[in-house]
Amino acid sequence: MPLKNLRPITPGTRNAVRPSFEEITARRPEKSLLEPKANHAGRNNRGRITSRHRGGGPRRMYRKIDFKRYKDGVPARVVSIEYDPNRTCRIALIHYMDGEKSYILAPVALSVGDWVESGPQAEIHPGNCLPLRNIPTGTVVHNLELTPQRGGQLVRSAGSGAQVLSREGEYVLIRLPSGEMRRVLLNCRASVGQLSNPDHKNESLGKAGASRHLGRRPHVRGVAMNPVDHPHGGGEGRSPIGMPGPKSPTGKPTLGHKTRQKNKASSRFIIRRGRRR
Repeated sequence: MPLKNLRPITPGTRNAVRPSFEEITARRPEKSLLEPKANHAGRNNRGRITSRHRGGGPRRMYRKIDFKRYKDGVPARVVSIEYDPNRTCRIALIHYMDGEKSYILAPVALSVGDWVESGPQAEIHPGNCLPLRNIPTGTVVHNLELTPQRGGQLVRSAGSGAQVLSREGEYVLIRLPSGEMRRVLLNCRASVGQLSNPDHKNESLGKAGASRHLGRRPHVRGVAMNPVDHPHGGGEGRSPIGMPGPKSPTGKPTLGHKTRQKNKASSRFIIRRGRRR
């Protein structure tokens, strides 16, 4: 999945590095697996902005992804590799032997014509989904469950993969992409392989308009505002933030401030926190 440098015929394409989409085999999605996706532009149910700098962009349809993969023992053939505007990795359309269709997250080595399967008896092959008790140590996995039968919640972005390290009683020790080491129940499931589109981190949009097409509005620095608009605002000329520690527009500490609850129940499963950035 290589990248391509656009010809610098305009200022916006001079610094743009975009995906080549060579791995995409279908231009139109499966209609039976689509549903409308409302654009709330970062507002909550009261209409208040809860996530700043959101809004705009074209309309999207949501692709219904099978994160649970609990159709055991029924092989499915990969029909196409498709682009999904709602996520960074590619998705694969699979047809089960009984006629059912489904979308799954596509790992790197998955291609059209391959067969995938889920269940304890499935082979260790990219795209197959197994319980962690049946996955050998050292295997790279994605779409990792935290609670059995809830569906994959971790390791779902482009190029990411977690590694199975060891078994400890009824738990498996997993190293997540952040470097965090965490215990997960043996009955939780994960899919084999590293996720597709690993060069996503090297893409460059090249111009502000491309960011607007993704639904991202301009980000204005707090120090460029007035005191009424942001805690960092005000002052003469270029001024520092003028307070102990940076803050959000609502006055809460930010930029490195830890927000995880001290007595959170799941903290006992975390062996080592992720690397500091």
